[in-house]
Order: sequence, then C-alpha cells, then structure tokens
Amino acid sequence: MTTVRTRFAPSPTGMIHLGNIRTAIYAWLYARHNNGQFVLRIEDTDLERSTQAATDMILESMDWLGLNYDEGPIYQTHRLDHYREIAEQLIEKGLAYRCYCSKERIDKLREKQMINKEKPRYDSCCREKNLPTRDEPYVIRFKNPTKGIVEFIDQVQGHLSFQNTELDDLVIIRSDRYPTYNFSVVIDDNEMCITHVIRGADHINNTPRQINLFKALDATPPTFAHLPLILGNDGKLLSKRHGAVNVMQYRDEGFLPEAMINYLIRLGWSHGDQEIFSRQEMIDLFDIKDVNKAAAAFDINKLLWLNRHYIKTLDPLYVAQYLAHQMVKLNIDITDGPDLTQIVLAQRERCETMQEMAAKSRIYYEDEYAFAEDAKKHLNLEIVPVLKALREQFNNLEDWTEEKLHEIINTVAEQFGLKLGKVAQPLRVTLTGGTFSPPIDVTLKLVGKKRTLARLVKAILFIA
Repeated sequence: MTTVRTRFAPSPTGMIHLGNIRTAIYAWLYARHNNGQFVLRIEDTDLERSTQAATDMILESMDWLGLNYDEGPIYQTHRLDHYREIAEQLIEKGLAYRCYCSKERIDKLREKQMINKEKPRYDSCCREKNLPTRDEPYVIRFKNPTKGIVEFIDQVQGHLSFQNTELDDLVIIRSDRYPTYNFSVVIDDNEMCITHVIRGADHINNTPRQINLFKALDATPPTFAHLPLILGNDGKLLSKRHGAVNVMQYRDEGFLPEAMINYLIRLGWSHGDQEIFSRQEMIDLFDIKDVNKAAAAFDINKLLWLNRHYIKTLDPLYVAQYLAHQMVKLNIDITDGPDLTQIVLAQRERCETMQEMAAKSRIYYEDEYAFAEDAKKHLNLEIVPVLKALREQFNNLEDWTEEKLHEIINTVAEQFGLKLGKVAQPLRVTLTGGTFSPPIDVTLKLVGKKRTLARLVKAILFIA
C-alpha cells in the first residue's frame, strides 16, 4: 500500500492564523492516523511579502502545539533553479510558452472584458507563436487544455467539476524568474510524493489548474480535501474584530496547547458528542471524511472552557511551566516565593488562562500591594484585636502548614466569639488586598510566615 503523506505548506507573509493551524492539525492527524508521514514546507517565493519573522512564527507555532514533522522545513526558495528547469522542459514539450505581453496590454484586456461583463482572462495571444528567449521581460504560461472538464472527488466537498474553457493559460514563471504558487506547489507535491492535500476551501478554484499541471508532468494528482472556512460568531469571516486571530497571541494570552488543539479539531469535525480528546484519541478517531462541509463558527467562550478544563486536569508540574512563562512576562521574580506547582494547585479551580493565574499570583511574590476600595468594610477598629491575636499566634508557629494555620484561625475565632468567616475574610483582605483568593489556610501557606506577619502590621496601621 502507498504510504500516506500529507503536508502543511504555509506562506511566511504574515501572522499564522487559526485557519492555518487547523489545516496543519488536520494534515498532521490524518498522517498519524494512517501511520503516514507529515511534511512541513515553507512556500516563501513571494519575496516582497515573505519575512524571517513570519517563518520563525510558523516554526514556533508547530513546536508549541507539538505538531512534529517527519520532513522539513523545506524552503521553496532553495529550489528556484529546479522550477525554472521544469518550466523550460514544458516549453520544449509544447506544453508551455513564453509570453511577452506587457502589463499595460493585460490591464487593457481585462478592462475591456470587465466592461463587456466577461470573465477576466488571458486571451492566449502568445500561445501558438513559439517565441524564443529575447532580451526583454517575459513570463512563462502553461498551455491549459481548451476542451474537456476537470473533475475530482474531494474528501470534504464531494464531487467537483470544472470546464477547461473556464480556465486560462496561467503564468507559471513570473517576469522576475520566480515561480507562481500554482506551479511550485504542483512540482513539490509531486516530487515529495504527497498523497493527500488538505487545505482551505479558498483553494478550490486553484485545484483544476493544478490537476492539469500534474497531468502535463505525467504525474498522478493527490487526493484533495478542502476545509470549510472559520467564521466569527456573527457569521462573517474571522478577523481581528472577533479577537485574536494569530495563534501565537493565544499562547501569549495564556492558553495551553492541549486546549488549542482540542478546540480547533472540533471546529468542523466531531465524534459523537465527545468534547474532550486526548492527543492519542484524536489520532485514533480522526478521519478527514468526517469533516463537515459547512463553515464553523469560532466561540471564544468554548475555548476558555476547554482551557480551564486542561488547567484543572493536567499535571500541575507541567502547567507550572506555562505559568513560569507568564510570570516572566509580568516581571515577577519567582525565586522569592512559593513553588509554582503550589500556585497551580491553589489557583487552577479559579482561572481560565495562565495569564490570569499569573496576574492573580503576583501577591505571593511581591510586597507592594494596595487595599481594595471596599477594604474598610472588613478592616475596621473592631477587627484590630483579632488581627493582633492572629499575629501573635502566627509569630509563635514553627510548623507553617495548612493544618496548623487553620487551627490558629479557629482558635482565634472561638476566642472572640466569631464565626470563621468573620475572621477569615478580614485576614484575606489583609494578605491580598482583596476579597477573593484560594482558601484562607492555602493563602497563608503561599504568602509565607514573613510576609504574613508584615502584612498584619500593614493592615493594623491602615485601620489606624
């Protein structure tokens, strides 16, 4: 049997958005599901728009999401001479030709066609002239068949067909001697033995042209699967107005890769009513034929729900690595405070992102903090004796454990005839400045003895 080989072939011309990454995930999963191979190819022939920063972002995104590739990254700019050689071979076989039509002529032709309400297309002016190489700019065009139809079975869209009369002679080598997308992608997919091309539905109109090129090269076209678009919750194409569209922005905002992959795989694919998938379950269950034709709607609340699930259920030691990244971004010195794993255990039930967890955890590492506006509701003259009693008990405590700390709070509450909450909440405000934190004994453990004693003094002076 032929080994399944898929590829992810982004152009480094801007940010890598959610649609790109979903394509990468589907191609990766299809290869892994079929014990095949996954190739990363960087299509960087657009010199004006391609940047090293965009290339680095692609590689970083793949690494963050754990989408390991068996070959690559392969750069098209390393194969430029090869594309030109193939184009010359097509000219020799009578399957391509040099076109010297100026940009001005092409523009006028299209303008006339638009006025006549005709489909803009090249009129094959140079097709049969067999023009030699001359010392002036020219492009190389492919001689698209003028009769018949191109048809294929798309794994997502079903049966598709196109009349060759609707396709003009596309440029395969531009005047700057660089290959066009439709040409280089066909050569690469053929020579890299790609069996399945999984990409966005915006490429459907390119497919008949590419199939004709495959045939001109005496090559078998791969199987195609064109994925539906991702829309915003308003039914319009996903854009910045719907939130972050750059996948690395989600990493920077504190989303875990497990949540990102789990969410994106479900944007167009399903397995019954199951929502949560381990990586191995994704590999075992995924099939491109199960992808829905209809466009999928992006829902940030669903992504947040998944992220919270993974924050709560993944190994705290693993989650702590991502918390460390966020703490560094906030310039928090994590060497002066509790172990980050303790923070994860304490905060994971109350945070949707790692960014939120880091912001809420600053109080355990830094001494500068302000009391909330409603602090005086809890910090008043009546509570001063209670705070002093707590400070005395905490100062004498050598075993700074949650159990011992809880005992002290209970003892002081009984001493003053108060309910536990009437002691715990003023103490929480004392320690954090606000009224929300993990359980009070956990909060005390995280703040530590030295900071607790100092903050009790600060609260007493604030009241006075």
